[in-house]
Amino acid sequence: MTYTISGHYVASCSCAVLCGCAVDAQPNDGKGGTECRGFAAFHIVEGRLDDTDLAGVDFAFYNYFPSHLTSGDWKVGVVIDSGASDTQADAVGKILSGSEGGPLGELAQFVGEFLGTERGEVKVTDGDDPGATVAGRSTVSYEPLRGADGTPTTVKNAMFGFAPEYEIGRTTGSSSAFGLTFEPAYGEQSDFVFSSAQEAGAPAGRM
Repeated sequence: MTYTISGHYVASCSCAVLCGCAVDAQPNDGKGGTECRGFAAFHIVEGRLDDTDLAGVDFAFYNYFPSHLTSGDWKVGVVIDSGASDTQADAVGKILSGSEGGPLGELAQFVGEFLGTERGEVKVTDGDDPGATVAGRSTVSYEPLRGADGTPTTVKNAMFGFAPEYEIGRTTGSSSAFGLTFEPAYGEQSDFVFSSAQEAGAPAGRM
């Protein structure tokens, strides 16, 4: 079975200013905490798993990282948009589980507990008002950090990342799902491409 999904994502977590997970550093919430709680919401613009068309499907991935990423024991949960068909939801679930290979398959080794898959309204916005909403669970707004020239600050070629280069910033709002409650602080957004035939040497997805 083969898959490719591409689109846009917005992520938020409890880390202060910058999330160290991208470089396998110890998380830091600015209050003495050394865990990373967060979620990332994805909108698939184009994609499929074999013959199942996944265009238009949104989903959210929730995480608890107890320490730096390669130490493992992650807890993860997934919410798939209620507008997706059962066939589409099943396909997305297989991709996110890592069973279909690609970058998500490589990261399955770090998951210590899967918290389950739920259905609910998931919405990702970009453009002038980026953010993400998972009905009854999470709502965040995103604002980019900017360089001296006024353009958004980006991270490129990180050890872990949803994209080879992504924009970083701050998020505000609230989040509580799968028993993982946190105050949004750090944020990022970018376009993404995940594939079972990922190019050799491509950065591993943070999932």
